[in-house]
Amino acid sequence: MEIDFSKSAHGLIPAIIQDSETKNVLMLGYMNAEAYQKTIDTQKVTFYSRSKQRLWTKGEESGNFLNLVDIKNDCDNDTLLIQVKPVGPTCHKGTDTCWATENKQEYGFISNLEDTIKTRRENASRGVGTEKSYVASLFKLGINKIAQKVGEEAIEVVIEAKDDNDDLFLSESADLLFHYLILLQAKGFQLNDVIDVLKSRQK
Repeated sequence: MEIDFSKSAHGLIPAIIQDSETKNVLMLGYMNAEAYQKTIDTQKVTFYSRSKQRLWTKGEESGNFLNLVDIKNDCDNDTLLIQVKPVGPTCHKGTDTCWATENKQEYGFISNLEDTIKTRRENASRGVGTEKSYVASLFKLGINKIAQKVGEEAIEVVIEAKDDNDDLFLSESADLLFHYLILLQAKGFQLNDVIDVLKSRQK
């Protein structure tokens, strides 16, 4: 890999640290050529500490190492994207990231939808908004009705899968996924719990 350490007066380039699974950015550090080579040799991310004026392996004191998975160079050869498997929290303040955010798997729109469903469930438990919210009204009706809806939507997906109308198939698939996310929360789970099971089956 061709890395240009010469663009900085001190031979340092930024190293963006990203969780290899969640894809969340954990921290930003700086590397010189020696820190990069030690990272490759030990498979544990090592930076050049500007405050300590020496090489610094993340976790050398705390045990919260950043185990190397992959390194990519940017188009100008002067910024590294380093994917890792973190051991414990990354920030020295004890948080998952240096921005005090939780390092959890997110799925964009799906995660936002799960948050909305969670809010509707909480509203239903307090008896708030059930007359206006379809989701809240389902939670109020209980697990049997929610499970029934998932079954009905699954049958609709099978029916449309055997037809040639792609729009209807996608529409019914969306309905099935939506109601399945509701069922998961009714059982006290979220999509990440299902993902964990799938990961455990990987060979």
